[in-house]
Amino acid sequence: MFADITYEGARSVIGPFLHDLGSSATEVGLIAGIGEMLAASLRFFSGRFADRTRSYWTITIVGYSVNLIAVPALAFAGHWWIAAILVALERTGKSIRGPARDVLLSEATAVVGHGWGFGLHAALDQTGAVIGPLLVAATVLKSHAFAPAFLGLVFPAAAAVAALLVARAWFPAQGATAPQQVEQTAFPRVFWIYVAAAGLLACGFADFALLSYHFQNTGVVGPAMIPLLYSGAMAVNGITAPLFGRLFDRFGVVLLSIGTLISMLSLPLGFLGGPTAAIAGVACWATGIGAQDAILRSGIAQVVSMNKRGSAFGAFNGVYGVMWFVGSTIMGMLYDHSITALVVFGVTLQLAAATAFFWLRARLRAAGRN
Repeated sequence: MFADITYEGARSVIGPFLHDLGSSATEVGLIAGIGEMLAASLRFFSGRFADRTRSYWTITIVGYSVNLIAVPALAFAGHWWIAAILVALERTGKSIRGPARDVLLSEATAVVGHGWGFGLHAALDQTGAVIGPLLVAATVLKSHAFAPAFLGLVFPAAAAVAALLVARAWFPAQGATAPQQVEQTAFPRVFWIYVAAAGLLACGFADFALLSYHFQNTGVVGPAMIPLLYSGAMAVNGITAPLFGRLFDRFGVVLLSIGTLISMLSLPLGFLGGPTAAIAGVACWATGIGAQDAILRSGIAQVVSMNKRGSAFGAFNGVYGVMWFVGSTIMGMLYDHSITALVVFGVTLQLAAATAFFWLRARLRAAGRN
């Protein structure tokens, strides 16, 4: 939660901050794209490194500590390219910590239920995603500058590292392979099918940036309404993630099929409807994100042993992030030619993903028992 306060607060103003430093729209898009690609693709390597060294706590703490350096340092960036390096550094920190953190969470959530645990994690993420931009907005409103806002984010960044140090002191053995669990030498086949289904979902899932672009472009909702819709989406995400997580622990991955079918409705509602449909579409979009946050990692924890989970989470996030990037690029191009084609593209891929998850329900359950 503290980490999300930090980097979501920074991300909420990085666009206008880069504008003030003299960057163009193309450069802003390139910086954002490279940052997200780094955050996704580098996890493949950091996950393998985490499994090889078993230093899950150390890697997680190092990854979160990058926030403590990169985000406040933005206050001193005098040129846009310096800010771009710091943005890339922050995204690199996210990629470093992601797989190792998820391994720690997967072991801890085994006690309370993977779905519930990852759902609670997602809910706290979204709490931070709401608080961070609000804190930044208040600081910018008071100081009429972005630098003090970035400096102020050093406090939640430090709180995130402090919380990790306390957790490590209480649970120093977390991340060790469970003695009763058989160690795997390779990922089970069902894992790769699951990752492929998640890739289809990511490729067909419209980013909120594209939805909000459409709202602004068509005037479906007013400009002031767009950030309110996003804030509401984060609230819906925070509520639905633990709900889907709890249901996953009882009914399995079929809940991800249901969540995908709900998120699929965001495409026709958001891109083809009026104001009321747009609001409903954003709610469906946020519900789908909640299902993904709670269930996608839980499914991996079900079928991959502790000794391979870092690599599994890294591989999964790498595929998911690249496919999200590919899908977003294709849908952006389709938007300029045919909004209907965009909707058909996204609905088709999400429907295929929902079908695949439904087909996997028994296979994941069986693999989890082995």
